[in-house]
Amino acid sequence: MSPKKTKGGKKKASEFTSASGGRRVVITGAGTINALGHDVPATLAAFREGRSGISQLDFRDVDRLSIQIGAQVHNWRPEDYFNRQQILLYDKFTQFTLLAAKQAVAQSGLNFAGKLGLNSGVVLGTAGGGLNTWDENYRAVYEEGKNRVHPFVVPKLMNNAAASHVSIEFGLRGPAFTVATACASSNHAMGQAFQMVRSGGAKVMLTGGSEAMLCFGGVKAWEGLRVMSRDGCRPFSANRNGMVQGEGAGVFVFEDYEHARARGADILAEVVGFAMSSDAQDIVMPSAQGAERAITGAMDDAGLNPDDVGYINAHGTGTAANDKTECAAVAHAFGHHADKLMMSSTKAMHGHIIGGTGAVELLACIMALRDGVIAPTIGYQEPDPECALDVVPNEAREVHVDAVLSNAFAFGGLNAVIALRRI
Repeated sequence: MSPKKTKGGKKKASEFTSASGGRRVVITGAGTINALGHDVPATLAAFREGRSGISQLDFRDVDRLSIQIGAQVHNWRPEDYFNRQQILLYDKFTQFTLLAAKQAVAQSGLNFAGKLGLNSGVVLGTAGGGLNTWDENYRAVYEEGKNRVHPFVVPKLMNNAAASHVSIEFGLRGPAFTVATACASSNHAMGQAFQMVRSGGAKVMLTGGSEAMLCFGGVKAWEGLRVMSRDGCRPFSANRNGMVQGEGAGVFVFEDYEHARARGADILAEVVGFAMSSDAQDIVMPSAQGAERAITGAMDDAGLNPDDVGYINAHGTGTAANDKTECAAVAHAFGHHADKLMMSSTKAMHGHIIGGTGAVELLACIMALRDGVIAPTIGYQEPDPECALDVVPNEAREVHVDAVLSNAFAFGGLNAVIALRRI
């Protein structure tokens, strides 16, 4: 269905198109695995309870690390989900992605056989890709002196491995690629998927992101940045002392609204806007102006006024530079309405999943819209005058909201913000 034109030549929105003339895009499936649970219901239960998944790390040579805590997926048994040949071919980040993707597709009820598979694709975010594979094989070659590695090392560690295996698993023959923009990777990936469906370039896109950096080499590299906490993540709290890494994946089914309606799909939320910006300033220090441009851009793209937005899932890493910059950006973008906004960071529960973090955080946005529950910022202990917003401290809140934003601000000065609406 194409949008109708008025006498003045402007396009008029129909049930299935936005005012801009693009297709409406909805979410019809979601899947995840992270430190809070191996599926969406377990993760949402932890959000409601304000329960942390951060614990003592458990892997080889952890005693050599200065940072020994993280939001690790404990009791992970790949043999419960994959056969021996698959395990040889799938790095941990790919395993996480496939599990989340299978959950999302199962919830959506879609079957990609035939024409739909030709008009569907996958775009995923990751920063480290197959880091566990890198770590294992560097150890084998440099520490153990081996002169040969497994033939599957390259296809196992490449950043597009997860996206490729998802396309193979479901027969998705449309666009398929990976986005790597550090901590904004998932939001950038989901933004690209949204734009593809909205433009008519695809009927369905699987999208989200994953990360599995919790290995010796992964944590040791992050230690060098001196942004990691030794005792916990406390976003927006005056006594915060750094971020805590996590691991996991989140995958969603983004679908053309008309297609979803025609098949009677259960719609979780509508994706209504996306914007991205670059600070073009510093490789690690964030800019409030760059973040603000992404926030206002997402609202403009969605046709939302500041007072339409009831909740923001913050990037909220628990570092002084990020927390203060984000609060300044939100305060300036929303003006007087900033005092009425709720903004929480769920990273104190599932950790900072780097390239996969935005995907897991989108679950909190859907929960806010669909269930009327705002996930809290746990670990909050002391007010910070430079973070004087309602950060929903320590306890979940039941409240009706109609529109939400999800922020992601990455090293490199790369910002990506997604807007969702209740449907």
